[in-house]
Amino acid sequence: MAESKAKALQKELSYEYPHIAKATPEHIEKAAEFAKGYKNFLNKSKTEREVVKEVTSLLEANGYTVFDPKKSYKPGDKIYKVNRKKAILASTIGTEPITEGIRINGAHIDSPRLDLRPNPLYEKSEISYFKTHYYGGVKKYQWATIPLSMHGVIFKKDGSFVEINIGEDEEDPVFYISDLLPHLSKKQDKRTLDEGIKGEELNIFLGTLPFDDSDDVKESVKLKTLEILNKMFGITERDFARAEIEFVPALKARDVGFDRSLVAGYGHDDRVCAYPAIIAEIEAKAPKHTTLTILADKEEIGSEGNTGLDSHYVYDYIEYLSQCFNADVKEVCEKSACLSSDVNAAFDPTFPDVYEPNNSAYLNKGCVLTKYTGARGKSSSSDASAEFMNKVISIMDENKVHWQIGELGAVDVGGGGTIAKFVAMMNIDVVDLGVPVISMHSPYEVISKLDLYNTYLAFKAFYL
Repeated sequence: MAESKAKALQKELSYEYPHIAKATPEHIEKAAEFAKGYKNFLNKSKTEREVVKEVTSLLEANGYTVFDPKKSYKPGDKIYKVNRKKAILASTIGTEPITEGIRINGAHIDSPRLDLRPNPLYEKSEISYFKTHYYGGVKKYQWATIPLSMHGVIFKKDGSFVEINIGEDEEDPVFYISDLLPHLSKKQDKRTLDEGIKGEELNIFLGTLPFDDSDDVKESVKLKTLEILNKMFGITERDFARAEIEFVPALKARDVGFDRSLVAGYGHDDRVCAYPAIIAEIEAKAPKHTTLTILADKEEIGSEGNTGLDSHYVYDYIEYLSQCFNADVKEVCEKSACLSSDVNAAFDPTFPDVYEPNNSAYLNKGCVLTKYTGARGKSSSSDASAEFMNKVISIMDENKVHWQIGELGAVDVGGGGTIAKFVAMMNIDVVDLGVPVISMHSPYEVISKLDLYNTYLAFKAFYL
């Protein structure tokens, strides 16, 4: 039977983002293989310091050298710069003059977590605990009754420091935050979900055994914990004032579902963008435009501080790089283009009310372009222009990348932000592009391997 005129016109004029497995089935195997490297990266890099350490090793293994603003560079040279061990920049010098602008890809490598407070150690009812202060937008109740691991660095009085990573090895102990049993939670059950577990209840179990021969000592369990820490790391209680200690889920990234199409893990936001960004950077051998891959800190708390994008370190790097080629940084920025590589919320059929279905990102339909974020009337957002949207979409279409477009939920339901507005402050065109995520900001988020792979393809195409 001949196709009706209406049906033919519908095909010509309408569009629906396809399921990648139906449109490009060969991506299934390629995505599964790419996800292996990503899961390994996720397991080894649970804090921003660990990401920087891992990425530095990757870059140096692939011929990158530390950027020296006094040196001259030629096309194909690969350089990097670390900012305070918590952020990293990497570039490949392009064949075109830098005055034609650079191609920037910026992801963040901090994730929601629990930080130790300056005076964290205490004893109560013969149990020793750490007091924490949650970092980023968390649902506090999700952090109770799960295994936690301890990561970070502690400086000592003599200037030396120790790195800590406890809870990731199968032989390590893990750490734990308690919750009430349902038999006794009648009063707690009346709390709002936001206060199901309160911030002051996020207390981490450390030990229950007293120090030997401690009859004349108060808080002997705390003393025993201090003795263990001193034997392990040579530290005292006072040294916590010189520490950065983070507690994160002691959970490995795992495939999800019978078909293994999804990956569950801690820190998808935003390492699911950081990993393909750095791989695309490494694989850029002779790009037309000089590249700049940014892995930034502090996005989850507003990009604050001197390792976040609301500071000068990225602009200063671009200026130093411009000076290497006798170029004006203002001219370079004006002609540059940036992908703010951050995740967006994937439509969750279990909770459909907070999404607008026609303007949501979906699993397995590709990387998601987010024209604007913010809240209410696009507050605190960088709204990409139609011209720049056209430029980015054209790059992806020309390179057969699966992409979709989506907003962060329905209007007036909530909102959020990314590094995009801080890049825009440098007079650089920018738009958000990343991976759709289920259960974002939880201790164990979920993403699609096909979306991850197509995000990698988008980053590669952007750097061509």
